Amino acid sequence: MVFKLRVTLSGIKGFFRVYHVHGATTLYTLHKQIRSDLEFPQDQLIMFKALDITGAVVGRYGLFDLGWGTVDQTPLEKVVKAGATDFVYFYDVTNRKSVNIAVEGEVEGSRVSPDFPYLAEVKGPNPIEFENGYVAFEDLPDKQRRLPGEDDEDDDDLDLEDLDDEEEEEDEDGKEIFDESEQ
Repeated sequence: MVFKLRVTLSGIKGFFRVYHVHGATTLYTLHKQIRSDLEFPQDQLIMFKALDITGAVVGRYGLFDLGWGTVDQTPLEKVVKAGATDFVYFYDVTNRKSVNIAVEGEVEGSRVSPDFPYLAEVKGPNPIEFENGYVAFEDLPDKQRRLPGEDDEDDDDLDLEDLDDEEEEEDEDGKEIFDESEQ
């Protein structure tokens, strides 16, 4: 059985990753693949918080046994059979940095190895870019969304034609500033 997982960031439409993951893949193998693809730091404690359809916690899996098992001994299929439909994957537990993982169902006819989750779709830069101030076009307020060349009625900027009509600049004492290169 191969599952389709969608990795997203809360409140950001300009980012997602879609993985095809074999049911026998451990959460640790999934962690290593996501950490590698999204360039997360390697020296942090990690945890998968499994949620059911109502948002209730059905398990917490980390490097240490938190009562449900460890990530290296827990296959994805076992967690899904226990009722998990979503995960919050904390890639930095100390600083509470996480991404959301939704189980979107099964993928028919896919031959994915349990050792290597397959990255099927990509949108947007890695999460660190959003922390550094990157804003995706989809996440801009409607007022600021415009493509190059589109007119904006609220734009108070001068057009190039208006620049030609401007009078010569004057210095503080009222004298005209003369630029010899204009002759």
